[in-house]
Amino acid sequence: MRNLLFRQKLLLIFSFIVTAFISSCANLREVKYLQDINSLESEVSVAEFKDPIINSDDILVVTVNTIDPQAGQVINNGNSATPGNAITIATSGNQQQITGYLVDREGNIELPVLGKIKISGLTTLQAREAIRQAAVKFYNSPAVNVRFANFKVTVLGEVTRPASYVVPSEKVSVLDALGYAGDLTIYGKRQNVLLLRKNETGKTLAVKLDLTKKELLKSPYFYLRQNDVIYVEPSKAKVQNSDSTFFRYAGLGISLVSLWVILINQTSLGN
Repeated sequence: MRNLLFRQKLLLIFSFIVTAFISSCANLREVKYLQDINSLESEVSVAEFKDPIINSDDILVVTVNTIDPQAGQVINNGNSATPGNAITIATSGNQQQITGYLVDREGNIELPVLGKIKISGLTTLQAREAIRQAAVKFYNSPAVNVRFANFKVTVLGEVTRPASYVVPSEKVSVLDALGYAGDLTIYGKRQNVLLLRKNETGKTLAVKLDLTKKELLKSPYFYLRQNDVIYVEPSKAKVQNSDSTFFRYAGLGISLVSLWVILINQTSLGN
């Protein structure tokens, strides 16, 4: 009977050590997003999306469709991978070709037949109209479409897949970008995410975002711009964990061995 009670005590001590070890690895409150949204169904305000502005060195896909399907092909073919306009960049660790028409340093785009058109400082919707006005001189009822081919955001730090990502849409949020990067690791500091953005004057703005607050959704920086950089800072838990991992596991190992030795000795004495 005494041996049974002793073993039960040892089992309780062992369970306590393991539970304490596991629970010390993460705090749920530190990793939840938008913690102050309480109800299961509630309305939240989201920042107004503003169309991104075209700048020099942007690459655009431009298509012109007319009544005659062949008429606009000379322009549309320029979006394909040809030696003159295919640019190779690294995204997510892979080489990827970005093709389209480059906006030059003067802010112009040069299209076959239509020539040079000034589009820097315009949204893609405004650029579409500028190109359409140039196209009506050569084509019958042209329909023009313009979109970014290299809308890139970079996510660094404590995320699963840090890299630069060329995204398929101009409307991309901070949460979208983190999703592309595989979300934050358990050690990512959600209360202090850094956003770096170059403004129209060429200066770089640094903004801190708190992913745990619903105010993030209303931030003017919730939607990203071309070439934005997101940096996720590691938490103190990672630094402490890096320094003490060996000692933590060593301590746990010693505790388990000690319990095992005591259990064997007690069993031997009982026999």
